[in-house]
Amino acid sequence: MKLNCLTAFLFLFPLSAVHADGDAASGERAFSKCSACHSIENPRTRMGPHLMGVVGRPAGSVADYKYSQAMKDAGSTGMIWNEDNLRAFLSSPKKKVPGTSMRFFGLWSESEINDLIAYMKTVEAPK
Repeated sequence: MKLNCLTAFLFLFPLSAVHADGDAASGERAFSKCSACHSIENPRTRMGPHLMGVVGRPAGSVADYKYSQAMKDAGSTGMIWNEDNLRAFLSSPKKKVPGTSMRFFGLWSESEINDLIAYMKTVEAPK
């Protein structure tokens, strides 16, 4: 049986693996870039809202944080911090949510973003 190039490619690289799972341990180290403004170990706001349980949380929804109008609007229109939205925001916050007050240009490495999301998925929301 003869395989053509496309069949071989699909066999070797399944389409379901578009975004590889990240490494949570590496993501914890990558979080150091976020920790000046965000807490992930306790529900305390700093310059930015805490990120405990951020994966699956509606945008702009930490009660004691004063969000930009752009982030409030993103949340009120249904934006949830799922992996795709986090990936887009972490690569370019101002492109994903124009008008956000987040003062970070974004991460450039897709693997670092995947690692950071993997780490954030391990941290539960405050009880």
